[in-house]
Amino acid sequence: MQSIRYKFIELTLIFILIPISYIFDYSPIIKLIIGLLGFIYITYILLKVEKNKLRVSKNIDWKIFWKSTLIKLLIIAIITAIFVWLTDSKSLFIVLLNKPKLWIMIILFYSLFSVYPQELIYRTFFFQRYQNLFKNELLFILVNAALFSLAHIFFKSNLVLVLTFIGGILFAYTYKKTKSTLLTSIEHALYGSWLFTVGMGALLGFPS
Repeated sequence: MQSIRYKFIELTLIFILIPISYIFDYSPIIKLIIGLLGFIYITYILLKVEKNKLRVSKNIDWKIFWKSTLIKLLIIAIITAIFVWLTDSKSLFIVLLNKPKLWIMIILFYSLFSVYPQELIYRTFFFQRYQNLFKNELLFILVNAALFSLAHIFFKSNLVLVLTFIGGILFAYTYKKTKSTLLTSIEHALYGSWLFTVGMGALLGFPS
């Protein structure tokens, strides 16, 4: 399981072939089973093969993290708010203003049950498992971001692919600097929740 050949086959199957298969029209139950089995396999490899303890680091510099993350969030907020206002002004903050209870429920569910598993797979597992396959760090981060974007191909939207590629780069850099699944999950949850809040939720599959 630690050979380079095995890892390349594993990467291709989990991060390329399975996501691409989701664009085809077959039973959602089968897709769910495939995803669940994949997550179980990844968790097993992470804990038993890679010996990851999934512990929260005690040396997190929260001040630097929040400063950096909030600056990036402000930039994202300005750009996306202008984009929604120009392209679909009726959607601007539509859920927050009209269905605040739904907004709170979706934000909580998304942050707890969607973001963390994604970061566990695409940052914690991916970095620990495959970083030694790439000699160039920039290439590794770009591949990670591209595969994270590919995971959203079932939305069949070029804009979603662009947004998730940019997000993938941001999350990968955060994980590279901090080695913290918690911090990348917080960052991911903030940016994703903002996109839902500003009115881009439908694009990303959020209920509205």
